Amino acid sequence: MATAARIPLCSVTAWLLLPGLLLASHPRWAAAFPQGCYPSEEEGLKTFRCSSARLTEVPRDIPNDTNKLYLDSNRIPFLPRDAFRDLPLLLELDLSHNAITSIESGAFLGLAEHLRSLDLSSNNLVSVSKDTFSNLKAKVNLSNNPWLCDCRLQELIRTLELAPGSSGGLVCNSSVQEEHVGKAFLQVMADTDLCNAYKKTTDVAMLVTMFGWFTMVISYLVYYVRQNQEDARRHLEYLKSLPSKQRRSEESSTISTVV
Repeated sequence: MATAARIPLCSVTAWLLLPGLLLASHPRWAAAFPQGCYPSEEEGLKTFRCSSARLTEVPRDIPNDTNKLYLDSNRIPFLPRDAFRDLPLLLELDLSHNAITSIESGAFLGLAEHLRSLDLSSNNLVSVSKDTFSNLKAKVNLSNNPWLCDCRLQELIRTLELAPGSSGGLVCNSSVQEEHVGKAFLQVMADTDLCNAYKKTTDVAMLVTMFGWFTMVISYLVYYVRQNQEDARRHLEYLKSLPSKQRRSEESSTISTVV
């Protein structure tokens, strides 16, 4: 009977430890990524995908050498300051089809130098400050959000480079001027300077307020004068009804008081 070959104990131990050694030498593999998230390499670029992973916030511990980050089709409602601070090599960021309603100023800090594509389409954005995208050179997709078309949005759009083909999806869900609702915002901007219209509205409101205060002051002064005249008339009638000596004394007192 053939005798089974004996495998040295040290060899068995080495094979058992090999997976652990490989993980230790590749930190990205050892990282505890959220369920549904995984790293890969696409077209020579290091990619991290978390599409449709039911995320409610931007995950932590994303490999800091990531070039493309997909966080689309999740439930993220808010982007806090420094959300992507540790991703200095990020080129593309996809945040489309989430529930984002607000973006804190500084959310994209650290991305200005390399980021070339930012997708925020199909979220719940109504209004965003232009400072949110300060110094970003990326092409931004803001389509399919329920935008309020006003001066703030106009200032934002003028500071950004919109992604090709996305401008048609930038539609007024609400507006400071009712006739703009449902229209493409770039067309509204071409026809109307919303910031100038806002300034005119503010100026008119200020003038109306000032006129109201002026009217109140004048009315009070007229009332005050008439009231004093009525009091003076009554006092003179009273003086006339007094005996002559007392009347002269009262009249002198009244004259000195008036003087």
